[in-house]
Amino acid sequence: MLFDDTMRDILAKAKTIAIIGAKDKPGQAVDTVGRYMIKAGYTVIPVHPVRQNVWGLTTYASITDIPVAVDIVNLFRASQYCPEHAREVLAMAHRPAAFWMQLGISSPEAGALMAQNNIAVIEDKCIMVEHQRVMR
Repeated sequence: MLFDDTMRDILAKAKTIAIIGAKDKPGQAVDTVGRYMIKAGYTVIPVHPVRQNVWGLTTYASITDIPVAVDIVNLFRASQYCPEHAREVLAMAHRPAAFWMQLGISSPEAGALMAQNNIAVIEDKCIMVEHQRVMR
C-alpha cells in the first residue's frame, strides 16, 4: 500500500515521466492524461512501438531507447504486458523512482519485480487524478 505522503513525494520530486502506450488520439484517457502532465510542468516522453511525434514530442519505440533518466514510468497497457515492461525498466541505465500502472491496470508479477529493486509501485490509479488530489 502506498500512502498519500509517499505518492506526493514521488510526484513532487519527479521531473520526467515516460508514458508507455502513448497516443494523441482525442477522447482517449492516455491523451487526456499525457496533455495534463505536460501542462502540469513535467517533461513527458511518449513511448509507442509504432506511433511517432505523439503530442509533437519525440516518441520512442521502447522504454529502453530513451537516452535520459526517467523518474516515473506510467503504463497505459493491459495488465498482461506489465511484467514485460517491468523487465524492460530493469534493463534501463537509470531506473525510475516509480512504476505507475494506470486505472484498471495491475500486475502482481510486475509489482514484485519492481519492489525487489526498490522501485515504488502504484497500481490501478490514474496519475492525473492522483496528481490533482495529492498535489493541490
